[in-house]
Amino acid sequence: MTWLDVGSEADLKSKGRRVVKAGHKQILLLLQGDQIFACNNRCPHEGYPLSEGTLGPGCTLTCNWHNWKFNLESGETLVGGDTLRQYPIEIRGGRIFVDVSDAPPQERQQNALINLAAACADNDYPRMAREIARYLRAEGDPFEPLRQTIANRTSLFEYGMGHAFAAAPEWIELFRLANTDEQRLVALVEPVAHIAWDTLREASYPYAGGQQSWNEEEFVQCVELEDEQGAIGRLRGALEQGVAILPSVKRAFSRAALAHYQDFGHSAIYTLKAFELIEKLGVSVAAPALMSLTRSLIYASREDRIPEFRHYGKALADWGRAAPTDLTARDLVGLSVNAVLNSTSCMKGDFEEKYRVLLEACALAMLRFDTAIDDHVEKSVSHNVRWLDFTHALTFGNAVRRLCAETPSLWPQALLQMACFLGRNASFLKPKVDERWFVEDKPAYFERERISLYDHGIREPIYACHRVKVLAAVAEEVAWAGPSTLADCLVAASNRYLNHSIKNHHVLRFAHQSLSFVAAEG
Repeated sequence: MTWLDVGSEADLKSKGRRVVKAGHKQILLLLQGDQIFACNNRCPHEGYPLSEGTLGPGCTLTCNWHNWKFNLESGETLVGGDTLRQYPIEIRGGRIFVDVSDAPPQERQQNALINLAAACADNDYPRMAREIARYLRAEGDPFEPLRQTIANRTSLFEYGMGHAFAAAPEWIELFRLANTDEQRLVALVEPVAHIAWDTLREASYPYAGGQQSWNEEEFVQCVELEDEQGAIGRLRGALEQGVAILPSVKRAFSRAALAHYQDFGHSAIYTLKAFELIEKLGVSVAAPALMSLTRSLIYASREDRIPEFRHYGKALADWGRAAPTDLTARDLVGLSVNAVLNSTSCMKGDFEEKYRVLLEACALAMLRFDTAIDDHVEKSVSHNVRWLDFTHALTFGNAVRRLCAETPSLWPQALLQMACFLGRNASFLKPKVDERWFVEDKPAYFERERISLYDHGIREPIYACHRVKVLAAVAEEVAWAGPSTLADCLVAASNRYLNHSIKNHHVLRFAHQSLSFVAAEG
């Protein structure tokens, strides 16, 4: 303990309150009746001096800036969120002594994590930032708040993994690349806040208990049959075996993710990112991440069952039967779904050569996206096409290249599903590529856009996370492709997307489509 003499009891009784300094600390002394209290003079909300506050009945101190209220007797925050620090007091010979020593780091870390959980439940972004900052000040592992948030809130995702988990590995990398303390804190808060946003006011959807021996084929079959209990049971059996089994588990998830053109490519993206999350945060997140991923696969939509993509199954069955044909990326842009599927199935080259052509075609399509489509207010739901419909082709491409490098048998499915993206977007293109977005100095481009992510200014996390994921995917593919037209087109496509204002709330469109839909009900 570190006791500090802060003045006489008689002096405090004559004044009622007084502020004293102990190093960087400002300590407020308050007298109510015969009781003396010592607390932080700075309100834990935004730092307003509590010496200007009101002390009311029941030992309640009110910060008059935002009406936060603290019970000095119990230490409870009555209105507001953050806890007000109080200091022990002793009276010695008419002098007031205050213990200004800090609690042990482990205790402060634990308190910050408890308070962070409360901030997540309220979706209170500023408080999340403050609690993580307090955790860091207590010398905690910077990634532990994210680990704890994943563990605490996974069961609140009714339909399993979403973009919050998928973007987290990129924020971890941005933390490592950060140049300032502020940037580092942003990179730690963003994934936590995204998880909080996505689970706000959600009930708990616990996972089935029970455990069965791991069997890769049986797991894939359980996912195919939408048998969550069976899939989770086998996953638990795998996790019981430890990290040695993870390659088999990853292969099983990759197979399930690419078994169909499903969930608009999210399944493959989430599979890659779930295992990246385990690699970056450690095996403690394997159970929540992979159970959440399993559930997302169980609930994944099947686009290959709708008429637009029904030809996918036939193209896969016919893979490699037609005579090989020389095709360029520009040959594929603008083709219908069926035409681009047929072209892909007979394209010359090995898998990686075909991938290069398809990925470049997806980038060229982004450079021809007619952004006026995103502003329409009087068209049907089938025209609700946005930047994300195009950017997903790039993030999906990045995911399947890496997954297929480990499981090459999945290449035909991966390439044909890339073709589905191309064909789906064919009706929403301008006649020519927008040449203005090509970049000569690629390192400077990536550095500039990376720095902008730390202050993206986007309230709804899903839009910010797409920016993070697209830039990361493009950077990886450019590094993999080397100097090439593919690299040039990828950078130009991402440059156009990242520097285009995005409308994320289409109120007139929703109104028009709702009225049309209800009128058609009769």
